[in-house]
Order: sequence, then structure tokens, then C-alpha cells
Amino acid sequence: MSHSPLKVAVIGGGPAGLMATELLSAGGVQVDLYDRMPSLGRKFLMAGRGGLNLTHSEDFKAFVARYGEAAAWMRPVLEAFTPADLTAWAEGLGQPTFIGSSGRVFPRTLKASPLLRAWIGRLHAQGVRFHMHSEWRGWNPDGELVFNDGESVPVDVVVLALGGASWPRLGSTGGWADILQGRGVAVTPFEPANSGFDVAWSPIFADRFAGQPLKNIALSLGDRTVRGEAMIATYGLEGGAVYALSTELRQAIRADGSATIQADLRPDMTRSRLADRLHKAPAGQSAANLLRKAVNLSPVEINLLREGHGVELPRDAGALARAIKATPLRLTGVRGLDRAISSAGGVALPELDEGLMIRRLPGVYAVGEMLDWEAPTGGYLLQACFATGVAAARAILRRQAS
Repeated sequence: MSHSPLKVAVIGGGPAGLMATELLSAGGVQVDLYDRMPSLGRKFLMAGRGGLNLTHSEDFKAFVARYGEAAAWMRPVLEAFTPADLTAWAEGLGQPTFIGSSGRVFPRTLKASPLLRAWIGRLHAQGVRFHMHSEWRGWNPDGELVFNDGESVPVDVVVLALGGASWPRLGSTGGWADILQGRGVAVTPFEPANSGFDVAWSPIFADRFAGQPLKNIALSLGDRTVRGEAMIATYGLEGGAVYALSTELRQAIRADGSATIQADLRPDMTRSRLADRLHKAPAGQSAANLLRKAVNLSPVEINLLREGHGVELPRDAGALARAIKATPLRLTGVRGLDRAISSAGGVALPELDEGLMIRRLPGVYAVGEMLDWEAPTGGYLLQACFATGVAAARAILRRQAS
């Protein structure tokens, strides 16, 4: 039995859209890829500036748990395209990978640009047609896609890979939400995720220590504790350990106007061991010298103690050890979407079937960060974007074959 080939449009040239495009074109489908920007993968390239963290090598059960409330929904998507699959895919593009000391997976070049060039070359070889400077405006009354100032395109299937609402200058504006809501699709409002938080530092501290890292610390909010690094910013605090608590911090600030986290500056040392070291230190030292020599606190850590506990730190060894293990930091606000690494919110997950087709819009699939899931940095964001692109493409190929 012969079938007419599906006319497929992919809208959005980030990782999710490119992955869907690759699988579809490899499966014999003619794909037209549209993007409003002049070039592809702009946010992907931004993510690679500090070393492209593709995925993570940790145990799969722990990996899935990183997706929080969306973990159960995300599990089958990730099982169908695992971190190992993503690593093999990158190496198939001539980009060898390695696992860093934290378990994160990187290409050996530590850059996104060589991988993206190889990837786009593969798509060209597979016959993909690219349409840049093409901003999607929705559908016309005949069900055709509309771009820019009215150009209409008839298609059978469309994959929406339009991103969330973070870093809008790179192409992800979230403007598509109004279009889908106008069709009755539930869209959860966007919020910053993996973003910095405001802290009312003293002017001296902010001026002296902005840009300095806090390494190997633990941050706690309620009964949740996260190990990692953070970075002092002029406005407050950012970094991986902060991002991992983003959901809980946003919720607390929304409910109470602020959230107080406890910073453990020496998570590898017990309080009693710290107290013993401080007690045995020579008498007569200044607080700064005592902390530097006895427990190896850096200047930024010593002054962070003073931000949390006051300029006059306790002299009693036990009290000072408690202060080191629990320095309160009051976060008063969330930084905006314009500088957030990712966004929470998007197409509500119950709106999608198991192949990521929007139930209310037959033939329309949604992938990547435009869906209502979030995850911390560490490879989880890119992994889910790639995996959702794979899931939608496979569902479309099954439809083509049926």
C-alpha cells in the first residue's frame, strides 16, 4: 500500500527542533525547518561558551529524579533516548566526549560550535530545507502555517520547537503562548528557572566580592540540601547549587516575599571537628586569621559569615562552628527571564499524548523547553530537549508508516 509523503515543518532551530529534523529527514521525510533568527542554535551556542555540558553520567534513577514534578512524565521519554544514546550521537558527529569529575558529560572541544557545524552539515546532506528570518504567526483559516507578513505554507504535520521564554534576544520569546492559548491549549505561565536570586548584600561586600565563587558548599532550604558551587553577584547569588533549589525558592518567595537558605561552608567537616580545630588554635588571633588558619576559610567565605551572622562573629569555638555550618542568607527576589538560563512553564503536559502531539491540535507536536518541565543545570536541560525531539520524530515516522 503506497502512502503520500507527509509534508512536515519544524519551527525552531534549537536542539529539540534540530533533533526532530534529523530523525525525520533520516527516515525519508522531506522537512522544512523554519527559524525567526538569521542562524540556527543561538541559545545552544550560548550554552557552550562555558563548556558544553551535554548530559550527565549519574545513575539513571537519580537522573530522572532531577526533573522534579515532571519526572514521571519524563521517564519514558528519557528511556527512549538515554544519556548514553546522546553521548553516542555526539561521537557519531565526530565529537569525542569525556566525563568530568562531577559526572557531567562534555565534548572534548568543550565547545558547541564544532558540534553544531557538523550537525547542520548532516542535515544539509539529508535534504533539509532551511528557512531563516521566518517568524511563525499561527495558522490561517485554511489551516496553513503563516509566517512573517502573511506568507502561508500548507503542511500535514508541524513540530513546534519554539523554546521557552529565557534569553529572548537569542530567539526564545515565549510569544507563541498566545497563539496556542487562542486554540484552547493550556499554557502554564513562564517563570525564570536556573536564575539568580536577589540578596541585600552590604555595599562593601558586593563591591569587593562580586564575581567570586563559593566552592564545595551545601545550601539548604527546609529539608532539602544541595551540594555544589555558587557565585557571588552584585545583586545576590547564582550558580549550580542555587539553580538546583530554584523551584522551592521561587515558591517560597512567591508565598512569603523572601526565602532564607542555610549555607554550610564546610560540608565535609562535622561541627564537632570544626569546633575542635577552632578550640585548639592559638589564642589572641583576629577572627579572620583564626578562620583562615584553623579551617582554611577564604576571604569571601569569612565575609559571607559576617553577612549572615553580623560583623562581630562569636569567639566561642562551638558557636563559631555552628555559624560556619549554617550561615543564613535571605533571598528577596528572583532575577528576570531575560538572563535566566531556562524557564519554567509552557505547554501543560496533560495537553500532550504519548508521542508529544497536542491533543487539541491533531498533527501538531511540541518539544523542548516550550513544554512545562524544568531541571537544574548539569546536562539535564539539553538531554530533555534532545529526547523530546526524538520522541516526536519517532511518533511522526510511525504515523507515516501506518
